[in-house]
Amino acid sequence: MEMLHLRYFVAVAEELNFSAAARKLHMAASPLSQRIKDLEHELGQQLFDRSTHHVTLTDAGAALLPLARDVLEQVSAIPWKLAEATRPQRSTLFLGMPAGVHPDLRERVNALAERVKQRYELKRWPGTTADLVQGVHDGKLALTLARLPVTDPALEQLPVMTERLGAVVPADLFAGRDSVSLAELADFPYVASPEEITPAYFDQLDHQLSELGVKKRIRLTNTGYGGTSEIISSGEAFSISMLDAKSPMHGYRLDNVTVLPFTDFRPQLDTGLLWRRDRTDGDLRELVTAAREIFATPLST
Repeated sequence: MEMLHLRYFVAVAEELNFSAAARKLHMAASPLSQRIKDLEHELGQQLFDRSTHHVTLTDAGAALLPLARDVLEQVSAIPWKLAEATRPQRSTLFLGMPAGVHPDLRERVNALAERVKQRYELKRWPGTTADLVQGVHDGKLALTLARLPVTDPALEQLPVMTERLGAVVPADLFAGRDSVSLAELADFPYVASPEEITPAYFDQLDHQLSELGVKKRIRLTNTGYGGTSEIISSGEAFSISMLDAKSPMHGYRLDNVTVLPFTDFRPQLDTGLLWRRDRTDGDLRELVTAAREIFATPLST
C-alpha cells in the first residue's frame, strides 16, 4: 500500500464521484478507478458500491476513511513537526525599561519582541537607568533602554530617541502663555526629583541651569516624580521634563501644573539601547541584529 492509494481513496470518498475526484487529483478517471481496485484487492475488502448512477461507501470504506485521513494528516505534518523539533530552544530574555518611555519607542520594543519571538521570549523589566545599566553589565538583562549619557565601556550603545524638554511650571502663574524664557524663571527654585530615580543627564542639566543664572534649589528625597509635581503645583518652584504631550511623564502632572517650551534654552533627553559588547557575536547575535534594524532610525519629538 502506498500513500497515493490512500489519497486517491479519500478523494473518491469525499466526492463519491470518480470523475469529480479525478479532476480534483488532476488525473484521468480510468487510472483512478484502477488504483482504487488495486487498494481493494490488497485489503481484501470492497470499499465502494459502484453503479451507473451513484457511488457509495461500503461499511469497510466508511471504516477506512477516518483511518486514511489520520495517516495523511500525520504525514502532512512531518515537515513542520520536524522543523519544530530541530529549532533552537526558545529562551527568555529581559529588556530594561526606565520610567516614562515614550509610546513611539514602546511600539519599537513591541516590534522587536514580535520579530524575535520564534527564538526569544522578550520580557520587559522596569527600573532606574542606573540599575538597568548595571543589570546589563552583570548579564541579568540582555538589553536595556537607558537615558544617556552612560559611560560603561563594556556596553555598546545605539541612540534610539531624542526628546525635547520643557519647563514644568505653575499653570496659574503662566496662564495664557505658550512659552517661557529661562530668564523669567531665575527667581524660582529649580526642583529636581531624588537622585536615586533621576538620570545622570539631569545632573548635567542642574549645572547648566546654575551657569545660566538659576541658583535656587529644592532637593527632594524619599519621593517619586509625583513629589516634584506637588511642589510645582503649589506655585513654589519649576522643573524640567518631557515636552511632548504623549510622554507618559505627563501622567505625573497635578492640577495647576503645565509644561511650556523654552524660548532661550533647548534641553533634550537622549535615550539609547544598550547591550554587552562581548555578547554581540554570541548568544545575543540574532537579537542584536534585529534590534539594529528596528531601531536604525532614531526617533525625535
